[in-house]
Amino acid sequence: MGQVYPELDDRLRSFITSQPMFFVATAPGLDESGAGGHVNVSPKGYRDTFAVLDPLTVAYLDLTGSGAETIAHLRQNGRITIMFCSFGSAPKILRIYGTGRAVLPADADWPELAAHFPAAEAPAGSDRGNQRAIIVVAADRISDSCGYAVPVMELTQERDLLTRWSERRSADALAAYRLKHNATSIDGLPALG
Repeated sequence: MGQVYPELDDRLRSFITSQPMFFVATAPGLDESGAGGHVNVSPKGYRDTFAVLDPLTVAYLDLTGSGAETIAHLRQNGRITIMFCSFGSAPKILRIYGTGRAVLPADADWPELAAHFPAAEAPAGSDRGNQRAIIVVAADRISDSCGYAVPVMELTQERDLLTRWSERRSADALAAYRLKHNATSIDGLPALG
């Protein structure tokens, strides 16, 4: 039976930290009613890229990728849902609904937030590799559900392809990539441009 929680308690935090991946969902609102545009769902991985900042605030390290839908949607309307799904023997799905914002490396609050993600800590102006933003989410609903239909799977390893891809590029090359591929969403909304 699903339950709604007033905050992320120690048990929920433990569940979150034991998951090797999570999913992020956002949607734009392109017409007056708030409808239209493409709904986006993105899988996120890598250990140590998600942090619970306080009982009602979470954040994750957003890495350079082929699109920037989440950032564009957050800039437009802020709506976001994060879902954790157990693929282990104990079934469970946890969703965090809320309002999000993207913090970029040049923003004043980057250093404080980056302290939660060892890979993002670097002096101002240095090459931060593939870290393009930190997404901060203020939760307004936290709920779980059974997850009975989710398959049991075994994690054999994390992929290091994104890390290796970004390590082969200079800071200027990564900036050019973001300018070309992350400036706008697929619906033409401003993202990193």
